[in-house]
Amino acid sequence: MDIKSKVGLIGAGVMGEALISALVTHGLNPDLITISEKRLDRVNELTGRYSIKSSELAENVSTAQVLLLVVKPQDLAAVLEEVKTHINPETLVITFAAGKSISFISNGIGKSNPIVRVMPNSPILLGAGMSAISCSKNVTDEQRDFVRGFLGAAGKTIEVDESLQDAVTATSGSGPAYFFAFVEAMVSGAMELGLSEKDATALTIQTIIGAAKMLEQSGQTAAVLRENVTSPNGTTAAALTSFTNGGLEQLVTKAMKAAHDRAQELA
Repeated sequence: MDIKSKVGLIGAGVMGEALISALVTHGLNPDLITISEKRLDRVNELTGRYSIKSSELAENVSTAQVLLLVVKPQDLAAVLEEVKTHINPETLVITFAAGKSISFISNGIGKSNPIVRVMPNSPILLGAGMSAISCSKNVTDEQRDFVRGFLGAAGKTIEVDESLQDAVTATSGSGPAYFFAFVEAMVSGAMELGLSEKDATALTIQTIIGAAKMLEQSGQTAAVLRENVTSPNGTTAAALTSFTNGGLEQLVTKAMKAAHDRAQELA
């Protein structure tokens, strides 16, 4: 499988568009990308923006060498029922539906297609995503490389055993929202100290961006970087002590466990 493969997408929402962009960035000819979408205005928007094609679901599925399922988890069973009579048994199926297992896809199709399950996160929309993939046993190295290749055009990708996908959901899948909530809390705290909302927001966002770049580029662990900016008995130490006394680590662990458990309930 290479960048000459015909790719069909079912679902053309925000995530679907991000994946189209990743495929094109990866080097796939837009002529090889076909979407199936009920909203005509959205079809016209995406075909005009990316020079891709559109077709009815049955035609798209029957001709695709790679099929991307970018639909909501609650809609997936109905979609699989609709495509199962049209899909070729050798087509690589890639699912982005949170909580839905490889076996769920396989049973829904009723065929032994190679399947890749992906848990992306929202920064993939900016080319800064974090995706984790899990592959069925019949996925070839070539197919695996194709998936990692185009996802890599929109961020970073790792491969995990499927049993860990719910842990991935609780970490990177839901993770951006944790940081958004922390930013909200910091902005609120800064305003309590007298800063305007505008200045509090600017200070907090740039601090988060700068800290993230330090983590990415320094080669140091978070623990080392934290220690480097924490003077004994200084202002940072006072704040971190407050975090510790408030049970920050336990609270974060509890929150991630809640996300993990909810992902299992949605399976």
